[in-house]
Amino acid sequence: MAKRYWSVISCLFLLQCWSMNGWGQNISQTIKGQVIDAESRQPLVGASVVVASVQPLLGAQTDVNGFFRITGVTVGRHTLKVSFLGYENGLIQELVVGAGKEIDLTIRLTESLQQLETVTVKASPQNGTALNEMATVSARSFSVEQVKRYAAAINDPARMALTYAGVANNNEQSNALIIRGNSPKGVLWRMEGVEIPNPNHFAEEGATGGGISALSVNMLSNSDFFTGAFPAEYGNATSGVFDLKLRKGNHEKREYSVQVGVLGADIAAEGPFKPSGKSSYLVNYRYSTLEMIKRAGIEIIGDAAPDFQDGAFKFFFPTSKNSTLSLWGMGGLSRQIRRRTTQNDAFHSDRAVVGLNYTHFLSNQSYLDATLSWAANRQTYDATRLQQIYVRKEDFTNQAYRLSLQWNHKINAQHSLRTGLIVSDLRFVLLNQTIDGPRLSTTVNQRGETSLVQAYGQWKFRASPTFTLTSGLHATRLGVNGQTSVEPRAGFRWNVLPRHALTAGLGVHSRIEALSTYFAEVKSTNGATSQANKNLDLMKSAHFVLGYEFRPREDWRWQVETYYQRHFDVAIGTAYAKTIFLQTESMLNLMDGYLTDSLVSTGTGRNYGIDFTLEKFLTNGFYFILTSSVYQAKYTARDGIERNSRFNGNFVQNILLGKEWKMGKMKTNTLAVNIRSLWAGGNRYVPIDLAQSQKRNTTVRVYERSYEEKLPNYFRFDTRISFTKNRRKTTSTLSLDVQNVFNRLNLYQPFYDTATKSLQFDTQLGLVPILNWRIEF
Repeated sequence: MAKRYWSVISCLFLLQCWSMNGWGQNISQTIKGQVIDAESRQPLVGASVVVASVQPLLGAQTDVNGFFRITGVTVGRHTLKVSFLGYENGLIQELVVGAGKEIDLTIRLTESLQQLETVTVKASPQNGTALNEMATVSARSFSVEQVKRYAAAINDPARMALTYAGVANNNEQSNALIIRGNSPKGVLWRMEGVEIPNPNHFAEEGATGGGISALSVNMLSNSDFFTGAFPAEYGNATSGVFDLKLRKGNHEKREYSVQVGVLGADIAAEGPFKPSGKSSYLVNYRYSTLEMIKRAGIEIIGDAAPDFQDGAFKFFFPTSKNSTLSLWGMGGLSRQIRRRTTQNDAFHSDRAVVGLNYTHFLSNQSYLDATLSWAANRQTYDATRLQQIYVRKEDFTNQAYRLSLQWNHKINAQHSLRTGLIVSDLRFVLLNQTIDGPRLSTTVNQRGETSLVQAYGQWKFRASPTFTLTSGLHATRLGVNGQTSVEPRAGFRWNVLPRHALTAGLGVHSRIEALSTYFAEVKSTNGATSQANKNLDLMKSAHFVLGYEFRPREDWRWQVETYYQRHFDVAIGTAYAKTIFLQTESMLNLMDGYLTDSLVSTGTGRNYGIDFTLEKFLTNGFYFILTSSVYQAKYTARDGIERNSRFNGNFVQNILLGKEWKMGKMKTNTLAVNIRSLWAGGNRYVPIDLAQSQKRNTTVRVYERSYEEKLPNYFRFDTRISFTKNRRKTTSTLSLDVQNVFNRLNLYQPFYDTATKSLQFDTQLGLVPILNWRIEF
């Protein structure tokens, strides 16, 4: 089967490349969009937009609503220069223009602080600069084109983020991210400005990652990713933030895309609701089964043959000159079923979110964003042993009704204010029970409702064209126990020289635990049960970041950031901890789930390190990113001993590079090769006492030495090869992503094998080829 799989891949590449000279005439497309003020979002009338990469130059001026349209742009990569009197110039480099879809851009320009008669601003690209104007440090934007282009990202923003400094992953079957040595539990996912449940298939209770992204990249616009010291509007996060934006559908013409591959099918459609209107729709549906790739001998999600499906949409309606309305949502179903001779298992992981967003421009300087959303996620697990009385039942259902209000006011070119309120009504049904013979044990059995209220205020001060200061305050209150956290935030960016900048950020951040933690049924010494963890405090983390950035050329960037994080109010075992496990463990070491023992919020931890990034952005068909991070991650539990955390790998290094070649008679086709290598310190684990394990015929761990030992260093080499063909009104791409080209079996975790009575290690995935064919028309 594996040989047949590779034979099919080879044949498809040959077919895609066949007659690649294509058509004899030029193939062109339209670039359109809107130019707006970065702070107030007001349209800029009369701005100049020029395609600088063609001769003669093509260009247009924006109309009374800030819109522009440039037709006849040849397919390929292009550079756009944008200018407007009194504003800093904008530059968009290496914009991909294909025959199958029009390019629709929203271009943000920043008002200049200089006097009009002295303005001489050279257009300088800020590739990777965060879209959020309040971000000064540990933040960058990413594009949909990057998610598609990076080797073995497999159209997944989380797997793409593994390329960035300070980001690691300890499980190839999951896209959960370890950011600067922190547990993935501390990552926040947002969409269209509101918190959403974990948007990944095969996700466990309390997790922020999963096997595969549940959101098609077709739906995304440029978005932000944060690794620390977040602006004040971000709450309920301690390690990282994904701030995802959905794009609007084309309001002028209908367009479609279809992708088929070994992971299934992906279909998208977009267009106007009616001719000559400004409203639009964008819908997407995916269905997948991993049965095909499993038959090739490759297990992506364990030894089962899982399948999943998901859908997403965004409907956009300009309701008046000063307001817009959008209805958006996504949902996903995933299941994983195993049938064995001794036991049957069934795991289901489902999620959905729907949001209604209303934006109203109160004046030329201010606007109000209001979003009402509903979100739900459910994880169930059922296990039955066929030869004995044993049934295990898990059912975790969480719903959230949210109202988010944000008011933004641009006082002038120097001062901007942003404030907001987020009210979440959280509803839950939590069950975890096991029947083992005559015994019924329950770790959690609770249904109910609580609230999470967050409020924030931010101020941005541009003291000069070279110095920007931000400050703010975020407050969080959890209704379960009334615990409150007030969190100051601040940051600055100082362009000390034209190509040199100093950046800094600091702030306190907090996150609630999975609700199952608060309602876990804990047994006391007399056998009685109670919800002893209901009054746990919010875990908090203070971030301090100092950075330096040097851009020797327009398409080069060298960046270094050093950071220190202090964790406090961390859940650990109580003073009456009955086991050595509770005396040595901390919530900082959990990837997902919850602890069912009595806890108290007195634990601490600290992370510190330095991140290096050398990046050449894609120009002239070539790019690379080199990152290197060195760090420490420590924690202190009930016994007062500071230990390495589970995620203290000590270092992570990445190399990503790619090259594109124009092909065909008119140079309208593209062959691209991208490669990536990941090298990181192995995760730590609790050692196993082999002698005691053999004596008891079960795994016996030495908790006194928790996380002293470390897995061997992790190494993986990935590649992506793609060929894109442009024809009149269609673009087709055949791509092959290969994760772990050298089939290296990295170690995952140790276990005691009762059959061989020896210490063994689980291994991670070997070589994983993902073949896709995509057409846009």
